[in-house]
Amino acid sequence: MERPSVDRLALPAGLAVTLAVIAVVFYYPVSRVLVAAVDPGGTAFGPIRAVLVDPFYLGIAHHAFADPLGVPAGVLAWFRDGVPLSAADGGLFGFTAYQAGLSALASVVLGLPGAYVLARYEFPGRKTLRSLTLVPFVLPSILVAVGFQAMFGATGVVNDVLTAAGLGRIDVMFTLPIVILAHAFYNAPLVTRLVTAAWEGIDARQTESARAMGASPLRAFRDVVVPQLVPSVLTAGLLAFVFSFMSFPIVLALGGLELQTVEVWLYAKVQSLALEEAAALAVLETVVSLGLMYLYLRFEAGQIVARGDGSHKSRRPLLAGVKTLTDPRRLAIFGYGIVAAIVFLGPVVSLVLESVTGPDGGFTLAYYEFLLAQQASAAVGTVKPLPAIQNSLLFAVGTLLLAVPMGVIVSIVATREGRGGRLAEALLSAPIAVSGIVVGLGLLQTLVFGVEILGQRWTVTGPVAVVAAHAVAAYPFVSRTVTPALAGLDDRLAEAARSLGASRLRALLTVTLPLIAASVLAGAAFAVAISIGEFDSTVLLSEGGGSYTMPVALERYIGNRSLGPSLGPATAMGTVLLAVTAVSFVVIDRVGGRYDG
Repeated sequence: MERPSVDRLALPAGLAVTLAVIAVVFYYPVSRVLVAAVDPGGTAFGPIRAVLVDPFYLGIAHHAFADPLGVPAGVLAWFRDGVPLSAADGGLFGFTAYQAGLSALASVVLGLPGAYVLARYEFPGRKTLRSLTLVPFVLPSILVAVGFQAMFGATGVVNDVLTAAGLGRIDVMFTLPIVILAHAFYNAPLVTRLVTAAWEGIDARQTESARAMGASPLRAFRDVVVPQLVPSVLTAGLLAFVFSFMSFPIVLALGGLELQTVEVWLYAKVQSLALEEAAALAVLETVVSLGLMYLYLRFEAGQIVARGDGSHKSRRPLLAGVKTLTDPRRLAIFGYGIVAAIVFLGPVVSLVLESVTGPDGGFTLAYYEFLLAQQASAAVGTVKPLPAIQNSLLFAVGTLLLAVPMGVIVSIVATREGRGGRLAEALLSAPIAVSGIVVGLGLLQTLVFGVEILGQRWTVTGPVAVVAAHAVAAYPFVSRTVTPALAGLDDRLAEAARSLGASRLRALLTVTLPLIAASVLAGAAFAVAISIGEFDSTVLLSEGGGSYTMPVALERYIGNRSLGPSLGPATAMGTVLLAVTAVSFVVIDRVGGRYDG
């Protein structure tokens, strides 16, 4: 009689534990940030109002809060003089949205041709190229920033090539274009992946019918394909906007003081201990990001419902019918390949090259020897590479043990029928839309600084807080990896096991989980990759302690000029980080490919 009781309580107990962990390490810390911004010692909404009426943050939009009945001076000048409003007129939030919009546009422009090639053509290496669209989920963003510095910096590969060719150097570092290009590196593969999936879901017979009725190829594409692609393009663009709006390491490393965004300014306020102002910024940013993510999830749900099954696909050989070297299609594909190689491969290759290139342009291992010297140094505050690697791997294991069970349980809840399952999934997946800086700030103010319970103050160490933050960041990705596989299972399989006498728990363990094992393993690899590359919350929680990880060590090496003006130490540490994350990518590619169509 005990077995049915355990069986009935297994899933509720797992869900209760998951809810408890999410409440303790996410909702409670984030709510404390909210309280600090709303009621810091009796001044209701004081910090938030101070931000809203400050032109530095909102630009001319601050008039809407400082003087709701008045007309902003900038708008009057625009009507009177015809002077267009600039990005600076929007303040910090306006500029953040401006650069995110440009980044999203660049991501769509760069990602759409890739989606066209992957969806319409068959060629050797197609599956490999499609797998590379997973790179944004695996490659740490601070690594991307260092790669762009190694490529476009004063001593970078591009300037070295230009100098060798007798051409002038270029100076694009700490400008808006380099930030936009780095964001496009990160987000264009997401656009390609999302639009490719939608394009493959379009029944090719619809286009063939339009052609049979006399439509030209261009008109058939415009009237049949484009209307079905527009929603997916808008969805992908919105996701790119959200990620660019919340971007932190890329802007921190490539933006400079004049290009700071809300995330970077929030980090600066936390460092200067202006916690009330930081809390207000965190709350406003979270409201914006949650609203945008809600729109994205709505658009995504509509895409899933409207998308066809792609049962009639029509891919043809990439260069079929191409007879000359000057064929427009050949030239277009070749040109796009060059641009894609420069944007996507250039920073990674430059990172590795810079790590073994000395100031004189010759081969050197001095930067790796510098890392070894740092490891042997006894100086206080020295950033040692081996502890960073060990911490990253240990934190990844801890994240794995927390995030995978949580993600699977969230997936089980999400696949239940009815609006309740979808609502529960949205609430349980909220961390995906909240900045790591906000989560890190909340954990600092609660678990790290201490919480008083029953007259006793409880605190957690830095490593525990880092693992908690990483698990919060990782489990929604596990859930989003497992949920499609779980939803695609035939319920009759588990029911058949139940009819043969298996309990609910045994049916789950022996029937359901083995069938979705590939997606669970891929979700686990995602959790490890996200933990290894997580920077936003880690840089706050490891401040002043020994729990720094490889991305944090990499950021600290960026400013190290012990071996001259080059990025040598940073690129050497970045190459080590690249090698570790490459293993995660291979696992995701090999395992995830079993169920990713």
